[in-house]
Amino acid sequence: MGIKDYLLGRITELGTIHMTLLDPDKVSAREFRELALMVQEYGSDALMVGGSLGISEGQLDEYLGAVKDSLKIPVILFPGSVANLSRHADAVFFLSVLNSADPYFIVGAQIQASVLLVKRFRNLEPISLAYIIIGDGGAVGYVSHARPIPYDRDDIALAYAYTAQLMGFDMIYLEAGSGAREPVRPRMVSRVKQLVSKPLIVGGGIRDPEKAGELALAGADAVVTGTIIEEKPELIKDIIRAVHEGGITRRRNSKRN
Repeated sequence: MGIKDYLLGRITELGTIHMTLLDPDKVSAREFRELALMVQEYGSDALMVGGSLGISEGQLDEYLGAVKDSLKIPVILFPGSVANLSRHADAVFFLSVLNSADPYFIVGAQIQASVLLVKRFRNLEPISLAYIIIGDGGAVGYVSHARPIPYDRDDIALAYAYTAQLMGFDMIYLEAGSGAREPVRPRMVSRVKQLVSKPLIVGGGIRDPEKAGELALAGADAVVTGTIIEEKPELIKDIIRAVHEGGITRRRNSKRN
């Protein structure tokens, strides 16, 4: 079974899955290993690895090589640059920043990365991802020259997400940015999910179980948390539980209707 099929299977089973994002540039190799094993124990469904400012291939190999044999959940690269690839990962989100003002982040970097995937990283499963920056945008919005969609402009987010579906992306990611003052609002998630059938990932600014659960109930197929893992790891178990419970409740309610 491929990684995309695994994710889709878990979404079908749980309604909403949880994915943990770890940035090797923000933690030591020892901390990375400890956090990765911790979130696996607590029930996170996949480990995303990457950062907005980019990290070297050597650092990725070092961090992932030390933990990969101990992980049962898949490792998915979340690259900040074409250098963020590693043979120790299972898959890579082949992402395009759809609302960037710079064509390089929409298709230029992807052309460069595709050559590497063919020549050096054939073991990595590419999962095409439409990456849409919302609200503050955080570091990724700044680095990728994005024009973030305001939190209250559901109509614009909906237009971008539906465009992504029509263009054939495997998944769609609404991203408020690392450390955002607030996450993507549940109403925006709900409106997008009413029209878009592709798996919808939501991340950025999610700091507590309540917000995570609200996003799952609103329609997110996957909820991503990152910064909170580094700052308050004691919350992650409750966040993962809230995501799964929210997804199961939403799925149960949809069957009743």
